[in-house]
Amino acid sequence: MQIGTAAPNKEELAAAPHHFVHNKFITDDYNVGAFEKEALEKITQLHKTKNVIVLVGGSGLYVNAVTKGLDHFPEVDKSIREKLNKQLESEGLTPLQEQLFKLDPETHKTIALKNPHRVIRALEICIGTGLPYSSFLNKEKNKRHFKTISIGLTADREIIYNRINQRVDIMIKEGLLEEVKQLTNHQHLNSLNTVGYKELFNYLNGEWALDFAISEIKKNSRRFAKRQLTWFKKQEDTIWFDYNSNITEIVKNLEKQLL
Repeated sequence: MQIGTAAPNKEELAAAPHHFVHNKFITDDYNVGAFEKEALEKITQLHKTKNVIVLVGGSGLYVNAVTKGLDHFPEVDKSIREKLNKQLESEGLTPLQEQLFKLDPETHKTIALKNPHRVIRALEICIGTGLPYSSFLNKEKNKRHFKTISIGLTADREIIYNRINQRVDIMIKEGLLEEVKQLTNHQHLNSLNTVGYKELFNYLNGEWALDFAISEIKKNSRRFAKRQLTWFKKQEDTIWFDYNSNITEIVKNLEKQLL
């Protein structure tokens, strides 16, 4: 999945030590909670010899899991999720959304209702604990034993969207379709229900034309970028730089904060 995930190439990997790149199989059962645990363990290990570590993201939820901590939920019976996933397959998302509204109206108002994984996650907590999913949110979290300096790069939205469109075209030229073809037998996996893969599976399954599938990758990537911008703009401690800023300017700013 080198192309579709835009993983660092050999030259980039050789330029600096990287972690959490190509470290999981698509069949692994993995989530943000597991990432939080493993990332904190790695940070503790690296801080024995390094004062500064660079975290690059990405998903706002995963970034916050490391820097601020997650809301933690009780363990629930795995069979609940299995039943909800079967219900999703047989009945679609709407009945699950309606069920969530009955069990937890507060979460129904705030959650990404079009995201089946988020809806199912909230429902399994409601069903498994007998309490609303929202009742477990915003509790006091474990303090981090490190300081976080958050840097963001910004650009006009038109520039960002044009870059996204160009990036998708480059990925197609580099062989994204062939990469997806090799994964066809695994298309049911949650890890492949992601932008760049699900659209081309629709093409390979004869549901869409290739040009339309590519246009959908671009559209869904732009939507994802918009959500990222919204998320990170809400992080009041982020220091923003124009994407054309000289890197020396950014490094000087970091050095001042590290003193």
